[in-house]
Amino acid sequence: MAVRTAGEAQEARATARYVRISPTKARQVVDLVRGRHVDDARRVLRFSTRAASTPIAKVLDSAVANAEHNHELPADELIVVRAWVDEGPTLRRFRPRALGRATRVRKRTCHISVVVGRVEGAVRAAVEVAAPATSRRRTRRSRGRQDEGNE
Repeated sequence: MAVRTAGEAQEARATARYVRISPTKARQVVDLVRGRHVDDARRVLRFSTRAASTPIAKVLDSAVANAEHNHELPADELIVVRAWVDEGPTLRRFRPRALGRATRVRKRTCHISVVVGRVEGAVRAAVEVAAPATSRRRTRRSRGRQDEGNE
């Protein structure tokens, strides 16, 4: 769900570059906070057990600070409008293996970007009520249980 803001002046962004976390793992955490109110997003990140939640929380706090300082937006009215993770450069290292061989170890990095903004008045109530869309992948086990109930 794309959230409409009052304009570009009502948005602030922050970016962390070259973060030493795999982009796929960071995207899983970013998907949890996208579209949420800033306080809810902070709460989700604080209680998340994933390692990527710490740098994402720092980027979120930086975006909120940018909104307060640069655009004079109140922090209690902000939501996470957009959040994305781009792939950074990959560090290649070698690990010694048996019989004099070596294998390449890829240490991936990512760039984390978060945009926070104030929501338009009419849309604000809908954003607070509607939970952000999460992926509901059905596993083989849950599909089997649903099929049994339909017979």
